[in-house]
Amino acid sequence: MSQETNSAPVTENKMGTMPIGRLVFNMSLPMMISMLVQALYNIVDSIFVAKLSENALTAVSLAFPLQTLIIAVATGTGVGVNALLSKSLGAHKYDEANKIGINGAVLYAFSYVIFLILGLTIVKPFYMSQIGNADIEIMDMGVSYLSTVMIFSFGIFAEIFFERVLTSTGRTIFSMTSQLCGAITNIILDPIMIFGLLGFPKLGATGAAVATVVGQCVAAVVAFVCNHKFNHEISLSFKGYSPDFKIMGTIYAIGIPSIIMQSIGSIMTYAMNRILIGFSSTAAAVFGVYFKLQSFFFMPVFGLNNGITPIIAFNYGAQNRKRMVKTIKVSLITAFCLLFVGFACFEFIPHVLLGMFSASDDMLKIGVPALRIIGVHFLIAWFCIIVGTVFQALGKAVFSMIVSIMRQLVVLIPAAYILSKLGGLHAVWWAFPIAEVISFTVSTLFLIRINRTIISKIPDGSDVL
Repeated sequence: MSQETNSAPVTENKMGTMPIGRLVFNMSLPMMISMLVQALYNIVDSIFVAKLSENALTAVSLAFPLQTLIIAVATGTGVGVNALLSKSLGAHKYDEANKIGINGAVLYAFSYVIFLILGLTIVKPFYMSQIGNADIEIMDMGVSYLSTVMIFSFGIFAEIFFERVLTSTGRTIFSMTSQLCGAITNIILDPIMIFGLLGFPKLGATGAAVATVVGQCVAAVVAFVCNHKFNHEISLSFKGYSPDFKIMGTIYAIGIPSIIMQSIGSIMTYAMNRILIGFSSTAAAVFGVYFKLQSFFFMPVFGLNNGITPIIAFNYGAQNRKRMVKTIKVSLITAFCLLFVGFACFEFIPHVLLGMFSASDDMLKIGVPALRIIGVHFLIAWFCIIVGTVFQALGKAVFSMIVSIMRQLVVLIPAAYILSKLGGLHAVWWAFPIAEVISFTVSTLFLIRINRTIISKIPDGSDVL
């Protein structure tokens, strides 16, 4: 017996034994709840900021591309760490799992240093590239807000790293606990910091950033404590540590496609802001509000993704095809139900949704038809999101990257630009459903290929997609 096997825990991991229906919800429900709360505090941020002024809301909305980039690097690296950890645990290679965790932590520290430097250097040029010198108030509020988020981003990097380690070993309840603590802290601090309550100075839009980074730090501390006390399958000790560049390279080989995918989202939002600001700052604010609102429905689906990724990867490592296939089917049904609710809300109560952000008559005039048009793509997106997660869990994240590039860069931005010239602002929003149809088509083709080349070749029962 190998040294790695000797160090294995006595009990079998639940990802290889628990009934799939129960396991998916056992793993995913805590993540879905915590992601829902995260989406809620993102919305609360903007609701409070909108009470300051529409310019404040626009300033925060324009920061979204670089905020998304931070999350892209953190969560994308986590995809690589998570998939490798779960696969090693599924194959009972526990010493290897420890090495993966330690080298993953080093990559997260390196990522923070990069964003610290960016936060000190590029924030003002970033805002000038979107609005020029047209509105100094938006510029000043935006630079202060975004600089705070980037310079103190060590909290979100630490939070996501420790949460991914917890998730990879099936301890999603502790991951949920840490995220809830961070989210609740943020929600409590938002009005205090923004409006200067309880003796604190009134910080305006910057107060929302302060509340955000403090919440992230709280979540990071809680996740660290949960790992230290309850997660005994992985030991994060740096005693005698030396970098393992092979492990780091493998983490990035899996994670970089995910980073690129989400970074493409940053490019997309930046380009859309450029297109929309040409119509009015209100149009850009509507786009920002849309992103906050859609997160309330998409974040639970991403929580579902976080839950099923280690299940699929674990059972791939354990060569258990039947459990993999059933996990995919259950998650597809669940994702459809979640996003159908989002579709219904965007179609039938857009006035109510926009009203939460103190929408002016002009914002309602632009926003109501915009939400109804964009909401159509909810009926397709559920499939593309889950299938992309399957690609990542099976080590084929490059397929997800290709789909994302086609959707957001090859189709969405050119379509939005052309429609803005042909049909004006109202036509721009149709770019979202158009891009989703292309995404669905390409995702289906890749899924057929994955099934033929990987899933169907695993010698386990007769169930195939």
